[in-house]
Amino acid sequence: MSFRALLISQLDGKVTSSLTDLNDNQLDPGEVTIAVSHSSINYKDALAATGAGRIIRRFPCVGGIDMSGRVISSSDSRFAPGDEVLATSYDIGVSHHGGYSERARVPADWVVKLPPGLSCAEAMALGTAGFTAALAVVRMEHNGLTPASGKVIVSGATGGVGSIAVSILAGLGYQVVALTGKEAETDFLKSIGANEVLLRQSLDLTKIKPLGSETWAGAVDNLGGDILAWLASTMKVGGTLASIGLAASHSLNTTVMPFILRGVSLLGIDSVNCPMAQRSEVWRRLGTDMKPKGLPAMTRHIVFDELPSAFAAYVDGNARGRVVVDIAQ
Repeated sequence: MSFRALLISQLDGKVTSSLTDLNDNQLDPGEVTIAVSHSSINYKDALAATGAGRIIRRFPCVGGIDMSGRVISSSDSRFAPGDEVLATSYDIGVSHHGGYSERARVPADWVVKLPPGLSCAEAMALGTAGFTAALAVVRMEHNGLTPASGKVIVSGATGGVGSIAVSILAGLGYQVVALTGKEAETDFLKSIGANEVLLRQSLDLTKIKPLGSETWAGAVDNLGGDILAWLASTMKVGGTLASIGLAASHSLNTTVMPFILRGVSLLGIDSVNCPMAQRSEVWRRLGTDMKPKGLPAMTRHIVFDELPSAFAAYVDGNARGRVVVDIAQ
């Protein structure tokens, strides 16, 4: 049977993407075939679909690193027709046909049963962004961070990962400071749980000291570059810093002093290669104690036809919160 998908292609070095019709014979190999009901838009998806970043490793490829829906068929005993499932990360939407499609076929080892407490739509309101934010919080908890430790700062706080991190931390009882360059979003950030909003333009990043004032017990950084260096220098003794993204820069110009004189821990958060046991546990918590109370306020839905025009806001740095793509209309 035929179905619609957003296919990303390359011609003469130029990347293009458009909605097109495919059939089951064009699906990639895998044990589980899914009727996709929802997907989402991540920064990585926008870079892939527009060619603004070298994300796609195989052309043509159906975009979308996230998907949720119901199992149509499965040759793996862990999944049966009718099961509600989700799949994110791995090679999905990069070198394996992804979630921007009414049907998908993926390896069973990439599939997670939808946890109690989440609908397919909610799972995609979280998506890779929410999973990454939650994984960062879990790693920080394992490193000893508790609400009693002190303030936790989240950079890039209006983005998908940042906004969910703010809401998760607030729901767990942390005192959260949202760092943003968008003063107009102050009310939004406070509505999803931020206790304080700190504007990036108030920082002098040209004079970052090796050891600044001890301020943060924890930090979730989506930006990299000078912001990450500033965060490292201003962590408290025993502080935990989770590095999630590089929206500003992939470079890091800092010293070892915060790490050897204050015992600061720098945690690299890799959501793509996260082991399945940990992946399933993080998703379980996203349906229970870590489910962001601010999720509805930070989420909007678009229909499949609106998807191609939605990527520009991400590439231009104007996206806010999360966008769920209603694949099954």
